Amino acid sequence: MATEKLPTKFAPAERAATADLARQAELFTNKKKLLGLLPDTQPCILLILNECRQIVFANERFLELVPEQQRRDGVLGRRLGEVLGCSHAFEDGGGCGTSEACFACGAVNAILSGLSGQTDMRECRILREKTGEALDLRVWTTPVTVNGKTFATLAALDISHEKRRQSLEHIFLHDICNVAYGLSWYAGFLKKANPDQVPGYVDAVGRLCRQLIEEIDAQRILMRAEAGEVELKPESLSSLQLVRQAVELYREHPVALNRELCIDPQAEDVSVVGDHTLLSRVLCNLLKNALEACKTGETVTAGCMRRDGAVEFQVHNPGVMPREVQLQIFQRSFSTKGIGRGLGTYSIKLLTERYLHGHVSFTSAPETGTTFQVRYPLAPLEM
Repeated sequence: MATEKLPTKFAPAERAATADLARQAELFTNKKKLLGLLPDTQPCILLILNECRQIVFANERFLELVPEQQRRDGVLGRRLGEVLGCSHAFEDGGGCGTSEACFACGAVNAILSGLSGQTDMRECRILREKTGEALDLRVWTTPVTVNGKTFATLAALDISHEKRRQSLEHIFLHDICNVAYGLSWYAGFLKKANPDQVPGYVDAVGRLCRQLIEEIDAQRILMRAEAGEVELKPESLSSLQLVRQAVELYREHPVALNRELCIDPQAEDVSVVGDHTLLSRVLCNLLKNALEACKTGETVTAGCMRRDGAVEFQVHNPGVMPREVQLQIFQRSFSTKGIGRGLGTYSIKLLTERYLHGHVSFTSAPETGTTFQVRYPLAPLEM
């Protein structure tokens, strides 16, 4: 029997009583061969979940994904996102599946399908709260009835490497190729150019070279950050100078075509100790995302200020994100721009919160547009 009814914004929050949970776990321990599951010989993750979406069985493949502290606490009776450390699992008292963001979670929806008697297959993106690590899973759920009780089996594959490969291929096969073609064209123009045309073509080649380096650096930094291989190099920096450098770089970028990019006249110059490369990467991603969200003729505004003993950078665009986009915006593989594109806001959060000891947030409403804020402490970073 489940516990008393609890508030939720999506899936039911109730959990099975402790005694019922123990009986369910024992049921599957005794009958796993009868069910043909052979869980510990499977090459993929395998879970069995009760009607309250609680784990009553987990194989060894699943436990390999579970953080050490969570393994020590045990997985029995807990839900998938709670064990894997999903950033949304503890937003509300009901736990995994009960926050507003959970309506877009592939795992929760697949589990609900399984418990309702239907097979399902979906993809699930999990951003781990404590580490900022991204986890991509492809999950399959199947209903099963044992001793008159309904359960769902969940099989899952970790497709994080597949998603990383997709994004890498897209960058090299699309963004970088576009710049390379541009360089090839201007090289051809230079061969036939009149002397008075050469300076303009040389400037164009220089601009394309900077864009090429920027695209490569973005992916290189992200790969090193995910692998935990970033070494911080703290130095004294000017917040306004960082904003100016990023704005100047993106004024000439293709995403800024027919759009305005300006610095907030109220921007303050704040002295901060930070890593120049990572802070610049964050600001560039903020500007690029904002420009891509703009319509022709619209303006992106960047600024910075001192706030509550910290430096805050802000990037505003007049567009508004649908609520379903807002709820998934920091997920690694989520993007409104197609396969392999969900890196910008994810890398902003990863670099800001895992390495720079800062915090990223945003507001988005029809009346005010969309503003992303990243806030960093003024104190020196730890080496």
